[in-house]
Amino acid sequence: MDHTTAIAQVLSMTVIAAGLLIGLGALGTAIGFALLGGKFLEGASRQPELANMLQTKMFLVAGLLDAVPIIGVAIALLLLFANPVLGNLH
Repeated sequence: MDHTTAIAQVLSMTVIAAGLLIGLGALGTAIGFALLGGKFLEGASRQPELANMLQTKMFLVAGLLDAVPIIGVAIALLLLFANPVLGNLH
């Protein structure tokens, strides 16, 4: 395998990995938000007097849950623009 083919293969696999990283991170976050919102509505409907406290905690967890796709995008951008594997090709 020549050098150009190796670079092309690494770059194509990197694009696939970045797409999977972003896509699966977004899917997991969407499922997490759906579960979080459903449980909040259940808790607020069972005990309406605790709705304000539950809402505060829900937004805190939602902020932490948002970190997952943001980290995934950061890693995908690192792989796309500063691929450490390309430096190891000879």
